[in-house]
Amino acid sequence: MSDTVESVIVAIDGPSGTGKSSTSKAVATQLGLSYLDTGAQYRAITWWMITNGIDLQDPAAIATAAEKPSIVSGTDATAPTITVDGLDASGPIRTQEVTSQVSAVSAVPEVRTRITELQRSIAAAAEKGIVVEGRDIGTTVLPDADLKIFLTASPEARAARRSGELKGSDVAATREALIKRDAADSSRKASPLAKADDAVEVDTTDLTLQQVIECVVTLVEEKRAGK
Repeated sequence: MSDTVESVIVAIDGPSGTGKSSTSKAVATQLGLSYLDTGAQYRAITWWMITNGIDLQDPAAIATAAEKPSIVSGTDATAPTITVDGLDASGPIRTQEVTSQVSAVSAVPEVRTRITELQRSIAAAAEKGIVVEGRDIGTTVLPDADLKIFLTASPEARAARRSGELKGSDVAATREALIKRDAADSSRKASPLAKADDAVEVDTTDLTLQQVIECVVTLVEEKRAGK
């Protein structure tokens, strides 16, 4: 698409295992947009809390520490980066220890406020537009996004995909973990996982990744053409 086309802000939300990250990165790459993985930012602050000995059973301690780490997200969809206090955190934030704690940390309102402000500033600075993926982008972070998409899939399909990513993991156990994560994310008081009223829902259960990407690209192009 030409550089003269107006920039577009795309919010892609949904639970784990629906194909959010793969879809968002591919769409951003194909359309020349910036890309932001908001989940990585919550993982980054969780990793910092663990590394610095913050008591993750104490919401007050988490709240007090929320402003301390410096988190910088690169927005190149082909090679997204994330650093914490200048250190590359792209590997450490994907550990099981971080995965098991991120819902508790991200439920703390002070953490959400800090990260939400960071996300909004990144989106505002994206001159050609941006694809932002997460769980509360269309509802809370960027409620005025030009296009909101909510990806869904059956728990079985999501577990199978996630188990494929985590080599050797048990599908049944992964399914239970995903359902538990959904419950925590959907029931938290601060910016719960939810579909925005004006979001387009795409069920990815029976779709290939390429089909999902093509669907979203079409939606973005239609939105751009309509401006």
